[in-house]
Amino acid sequence: MSDRFSRTRMLLGQASMKKLSDAHVLLFGIGGVGGSVAEALVRSGIGAITMVDNDTVNPSNINRQVIATDETAGLLKTEAMRKRLSSINPDCRITTHNLFYLPDSEEIISTDFDYIIDAIDTVTAKIDIITKAQALNIPVISCMGTGNKLRPELLEITDIYKTSVCPLCRVMRTELKKRGCKKLQVVYSPETPRKPDSSLLDDDTTQRTPGSVSFVPPVAGYLIASRVVRDIVGEV
Repeated sequence: MSDRFSRTRMLLGQASMKKLSDAHVLLFGIGGVGGSVAEALVRSGIGAITMVDNDTVNPSNINRQVIATDETAGLLKTEAMRKRLSSINPDCRITTHNLFYLPDSEEIISTDFDYIIDAIDTVTAKIDIITKAQALNIPVISCMGTGNKLRPELLEITDIYKTSVCPLCRVMRTELKKRGCKKLQVVYSPETPRKPDSSLLDDDTTQRTPGSVSFVPPVAGYLIASRVVRDIVGEV
C-alpha cells in the first residue's frame, strides 16, 4: 500500500528518504515565501523543522500565504503552521519560536541544524542569520525580494554576487562584502519591481508595504525547498 511519501521515494530512493527523515531544518519567517518552504519540506519527508516568526495571520495574507484563511485569521503563524504541518505528517518533529528575530534575540542558531533558511525581510537580521550559519559551516539559503513582482518564471537560484536589479540584493551584497562573506546562495528575481499604488490600501498599512500576488512568493518558497532537499540528499 502507498504511504504519504511513496511518490517521492520513487524518485529519490530509500537512502535519500532516510537522509531527509534524519535532517533538521531551521526556518526564519513563515510568510508568503517561508510558509511554502515549510509545507514543501514537510511534504518531502523532512524529519524535523524549527520555525521562527512572531506574526499573526492577517486577512491581507490570504492572497499568498498557505496558512492564511478566514479560519486562521488572528492566530499566531507559528501555531497555524504547526497545526497544518502536523496534519500533513504527524511524525515530523516541529519546534516553534514566536519571536521577531534580531541580532540580539535569544540564541537559536546552533550546530543542531542541518540547513538554515532565511525568509525574512529585515536586513540586519538576514545578515546575522547568514554570518552565524556560515561561521558554523551550516548550509544556508536566503530569499531576496518577491514583493511588487508578477513574473515567477524569472525567479532563480544563484549566488548573491551574481544578482542584479533587485534592491534588496544590492543592499545585501554591500553588507555581506563588508563582513568578508564571499558567497551566498539566494533565490531572487531580476524583474524590475513595480511601484504599488498605496492609495488603494484600505487600512493603516504604511506606504512602504509592497504589493503581492498569489504566485510569486510561493514559487520562491518552492525553489528554496527544492534546493534544500537536493542539497540534503546529495542531488545536483
